Amino acid sequence: MQDLIVNQLQEHRKLLVHVENELSGVIAGLAQRLIETFQIGNKLLIMGNGGSAADAQHFAGEIVSRFRIERPGLPAIALSTDSSIMTAIGNDYGFDRVFSRQVEALAAPGDAVIGISTSGNSPNVYKALEVARQAGCTTIGLLGKDGGTIKGLCDIPVIMPSNDTPRIQEGHITVIHILCDLIEQGMFGGGR
Repeated sequence: MQDLIVNQLQEHRKLLVHVENELSGVIAGLAQRLIETFQIGNKLLIMGNGGSAADAQHFAGEIVSRFRIERPGLPAIALSTDSSIMTAIGNDYGFDRVFSRQVEALAAPGDAVIGISTSGNSPNVYKALEVARQAGCTTIGLLGKDGGTIKGLCDIPVIMPSNDTPRIQEGHITVIHILCDLIEQGMFGGGR
């Protein structure tokens, strides 16, 4: 059992080394884009399925409330949180439209829309990013594997190069925490 633990931790470290060496510039650029989005008065919409839905909620919570420093709240919405909206859309239009319909209703030009998908192929995330792009939003993907079909819809794809869902999710939450920190420091300064 200890060998299994060590193996998982080694795989986790390997992914984080890749993030450090290959994605630092992408993450910095994404943070700057999100800062600019908030500075001009726009908002962030975030979506995902399953564990990625939980990550979307976590991200929105840190942005609306706070991450490390006391500061004004920023506008972010996780599209997986309203069960009445999701079940109405799912029932009336199908599960593939649970996010795109919300983007259609809520997105404005200049908003940022983040789709989280460990496979890079979630149909409902794909359709929502299509709608976001048509609405004049910045499209962002926190993806896994090779980025899947969603990668091509993203102005900024952040891809965890792994086929192991837990490792991809660990990479995503690390990136989310880094983004929250960079946004707070970039917009409000202050120490930790």
